[in-house]
Amino acid sequence: MGNEGTTYMFNRAVETMPREQLLELQLQRLRESYANAYENVALHRERLEGAGFKPGDLKQLADLADLPFTVKNDLRDNYPFGMFARPRQGLLRLHASSGTTGKPTVVGYTAGDLDRWADLMARSLACAGARPGDIVHNAYGYGLFTGGLGAHDGATRLGATVVPMSGGNTEKQIVLLRDFAARVICCTPSYALAIAELADKEGIDLRNGPLAIGVFGAEPWTEAMRREIEERLGLRATDIYGLSEIMGPGVACECEQGQAGPHGWEDHFLFEVIDPDTERPVADGEAGELVITTLTKEALPMLRYRTRDITRLATEKCVCGRTHARLQRITGRTDDMLIIRGVNLYPSQVEAALLGIAELEPHYQLVVDRVNHLDELTIEVEARSSVSFTPETFAAIGERVRHHVKSMVGVTAKVKMMTAGSVPRSMGKAVRVRDQRPKG
Repeated sequence: MGNEGTTYMFNRAVETMPREQLLELQLQRLRESYANAYENVALHRERLEGAGFKPGDLKQLADLADLPFTVKNDLRDNYPFGMFARPRQGLLRLHASSGTTGKPTVVGYTAGDLDRWADLMARSLACAGARPGDIVHNAYGYGLFTGGLGAHDGATRLGATVVPMSGGNTEKQIVLLRDFAARVICCTPSYALAIAELADKEGIDLRNGPLAIGVFGAEPWTEAMRREIEERLGLRATDIYGLSEIMGPGVACECEQGQAGPHGWEDHFLFEVIDPDTERPVADGEAGELVITTLTKEALPMLRYRTRDITRLATEKCVCGRTHARLQRITGRTDDMLIIRGVNLYPSQVEAALLGIAELEPHYQLVVDRVNHLDELTIEVEARSSVSFTPETFAAIGERVRHHVKSMVGVTAKVKMMTAGSVPRSMGKAVRVRDQRPKG
């Protein structure tokens, strides 16, 4: 669990390690992580003992499939510090969720955890194409959200110059991007579009400037949105993946050569994909729910954590030479799936359909209501400012949207056409769904 990441730019031995050796390293570290959790976290010890398991019973990676899961409510139920494997006094930093739907989830880091996190974020940024000496404009939110400080420490570890802008104040973001000549921008993909949109309105050309790389994460996004961002900002958009319960950003990152899904850093995390209904592993390459076990976390070891993200793993060697498995595009979450009159629907499916219509801005919200005991979906979309604002034009576009969504997704929805700028913008994670159905 030492600091092996600080020379990764000059020694890619870990990133290109043959998979046989990588799996051996995972097994060794898996045993250590389970021992840490068993010995120091009451919840994990009780569950493992209930399953008749002790850390010494781990003989092969496949043994993991019969062990208990950890879920987000476990952190809420043990709020604030009950999941830590180290005394609170031994932690150097705490982060937490917003807690808008109940008690927040709290995560903590030892000095070693922060060091490894900075290494992995530096590795991720380099994988995306960032280099020492680059100016990195960091528009992820700072504070209890892990995105801002995680990206900041990684860029510093890389040897880049960091602009700690955080989210919001979009006008100033644009000014500094232009004046400081950043080569790299880090933010959510929806906020990248908001920046591009305002820059266009103000007549500021970011497309032909020094901005070359975008490292975007913290929310699901589609290939269509990637193309939109790349065209409007004139950069290469790469996908970074992470979650605070596991570490924060930098759990996985796309490479500049392939852009074929984020490489999951398997020397620090073990990835499984399960059927969310049967809770058993799916066949190689099949889609399912991503489950992650931390291999080197000291303060907060997470055992088989159910992320709720839907993806698949690709284990063939990438064109970049890295051997770490790639997470394919997150297509949704098991906990954000909408069921509309018997049809399963993910917001990302609607997004993919909408971004294929040239007259629309890439901003939308799904509004779910219950009318006469039946669920009803309304899609709120914006026309581009170049589209003439007439009832006939809006009606024609709205009908095309309705038909396109029906044919691609299988859901009949109402469409509310809106003028440019009407859909609320987010400085962080975009709010895609407003569920107005009665609770209970």
